[in-house]
Amino acid sequence: MVTYYRDRDVRVTSGGVRIGGHDYRLDDFAQVWHERGRRQWKAVAGRGALGLAMMTPLVVGALGVLVALVIDASVATTIALVGGSVLIGLAAAPLADVLLEFVDRSYDRGSRRLEIWADVRGARTMLVRTDDAQRFGQIYRALQRALDHHPVSR
Repeated sequence: MVTYYRDRDVRVTSGGVRIGGHDYRLDDFAQVWHERGRRQWKAVAGRGALGLAMMTPLVVGALGVLVALVIDASVATTIALVGGSVLIGLAAAPLADVLLEFVDRSYDRGSRRLEIWADVRGARTMLVRTDDAQRFGQIYRALQRALDHHPVSR
């Protein structure tokens, strides 16, 4: 028996599917499809906030350099302001590295509720509902592979 996908709630094999405590034979599926829910603006706003957090040190550094050049201060004060502003701007690099990791994870999770549906013995049945786009894709592809490699015995 070939296992196409397995986690604590879902198991897709060449022998059948176990989802949410229910067992299905591959012959039980007449059709499998997916549906996407509405966009969750909380996830989109979170990505925007992360982008803003990455840009903030650059903007503050640029403003500091601009202020240092515009004000009428001594050379030592101007050099100190420019140096401090450049250091603040350089802080954007390590901060961006950390924040980009969070952005990547947010795209893995996705911004929509995803559902896998099937026509099981004539009844429309929701098999999986998740916000995790990566997990959804793995389960859906595993179902497709299992059904593609299953001999039709109808």
